[in-house]
Amino acid sequence: MPEIRRLPSALVNRIAAGEVVERPAAALKELVENAIDAGARRITVTLADGGLERIEVVDDGCGMAPEGMALALERHATSKLPDSLIGPDGAIELVTTLGFRGEALPSIASVARLTIESREDGASEGWRKVIDHGALLADEPAALPHGTRVRVEQLFAKVPARRKFLRTARSEYAACLDVVRRLAMARPDIAFTLETVGAAGKRTVLSLQAGEELATRVARIIAHELKDNSVAIELVRDTPHGVMRLTGVAGLPTYNRGVADHQYLFVNGRPVKDRLLVGAVRGAYADMLARDRHAVLALFLDLPPQDVDVNVHPAKTEVRFRDSAGVRGFIVSGLRQALGTGDRRSAQGPDRGAMARWVSEPIAPEASVSPALSSIFSGRDWNAPQQRLGEARNDWNAPLAQPQGRAEEAVPVAEEARAYPLGIARGQVANTYIVAESADGLVLVDQHAAHERLVLERLRAAGAGEANRRSQALLVPDVVELDEVDCDRLEDAAQGLARYGLVIERFGPSAMLVRAIPAALPKADGGALLRDLADDIAKHGKQDDSGALLLAERLELVLATMACHGSVRAGRTLSVAEMNALLREMEATPRSGQCNHGRPTWVKLSMEDVEKLFGRH
Repeated sequence: MPEIRRLPSALVNRIAAGEVVERPAAALKELVENAIDAGARRITVTLADGGLERIEVVDDGCGMAPEGMALALERHATSKLPDSLIGPDGAIELVTTLGFRGEALPSIASVARLTIESREDGASEGWRKVIDHGALLADEPAALPHGTRVRVEQLFAKVPARRKFLRTARSEYAACLDVVRRLAMARPDIAFTLETVGAAGKRTVLSLQAGEELATRVARIIAHELKDNSVAIELVRDTPHGVMRLTGVAGLPTYNRGVADHQYLFVNGRPVKDRLLVGAVRGAYADMLARDRHAVLALFLDLPPQDVDVNVHPAKTEVRFRDSAGVRGFIVSGLRQALGTGDRRSAQGPDRGAMARWVSEPIAPEASVSPALSSIFSGRDWNAPQQRLGEARNDWNAPLAQPQGRAEEAVPVAEEARAYPLGIARGQVANTYIVAESADGLVLVDQHAAHERLVLERLRAAGAGEANRRSQALLVPDVVELDEVDCDRLEDAAQGLARYGLVIERFGPSAMLVRAIPAALPKADGGALLRDLADDIAKHGKQDDSGALLLAERLELVLATMACHGSVRAGRTLSVAEMNALLREMEATPRSGQCNHGRPTWVKLSMEDVEKLFGRH
């Protein structure tokens, strides 16, 4: 039998490093989190070659004494767990600092050259330690201001098996930038600076001031236009252990991206990439975005530490909630409430590329001037009273066919009408787009997209969603064989599924009996539906209201399809009264700024933009 023996400490540290420090971005995350936990008000990060050659983090936090630095380089030594959380009566889940395991610095020092310099506030001098892949090279005084400076060089230089799996410098830099962005977003009270060093010299990538408002910090990090194309999130709910709070910034559905990389999620100040939270965001935007588009947002969930376990992943990027379904429902309802309550905005303004394609100053050849126009203007006495256009029409006897436009006589705009956000209808283009004049610009409305949203909201208000959930009993119940674990999940969610018209019951250890399906899904394959629902529950958890997110989404899709077929189609001629009625209903309907697929229903061209087109600015 092979002999059991202890592993050398150097190898133990390298194994631990494999869990904590998989790439430069992981090392950077640990160092910046240490700086935040040290109470820093300013953090400066410098990267060379995307972090492959050098990572440097400088902070103005509390600093460390020489003996503290020595302990910090030992495994499982930390200052972040108070005595009350240690011991048989301790509750480690109550920890509130970003780091607490005491593995980061010794793990990094075992696979890189680590230089750490620190000085406590009030100390006469600082101290420096240099460790090269686990070997102590220097332990001496150092001159520096109070705070800590940590430099990591030549990561995995002596571990070629790990080094060869690192990506290019550009890819590693992108990962490091993402880490700094997320941590800076979580702490707008701290100033962050990110610099890169290369052949062209030093370049400042990020420079964020301390004390910024959350919306301002988020917009500066993600995109400046997000501030004008988002809604604020502020929701509070009581829990058995305290209060759960959701804050942040959620982009309008019309302001979306092709990938989900612009979704920033935080739990108790920690940046996380949690499947439950991602699923909640997807559910909240389910009927407002096309399936290949993704919302842009930053959400901050704060809840009592007793309700969340942050110690389920070595890098603490995943969490586990005591009441996962409750958290998911809280996020979905909070987002939908913010996006739907009183907000009818679309993405602000037309696309810049479309604006650039406007043609200015089209000049026709002199010979092409029509006789009709010549007859109007030739020989006119411009000092005489001007002839009304309607009278001038009697003189038009052009030999060529003249374009005729559909128009109705303009009526004076009532004073109260000037307050209409979408203005007064002035005409229709291509029997598809309504042209309206508002107090501050020109509004273009996609009549089909707008009416599609209005019909969907009417169906919901009229209870069509409830009608779609009604059951259609099967003449012969369908027996569906599944894994026992999937049967357990479905049985536990049966009550919620029944509310949506799907009636099932257990039929032995590894089978379910389908007795009725939602009336809106008459051709659904019971077996395929149950397998998909079981997978959905395994991924997102049981939903108390619907049993599973997937079933609610499918029924919402039915409503959206009904709305699409029942809406005004593109190509239909509308009267001015019909156009104005559509505009007024849009102003009174939640989420009318985007259609059911996430596209804008209207855009506005400000008077300033109109004047720019004519060179009047």
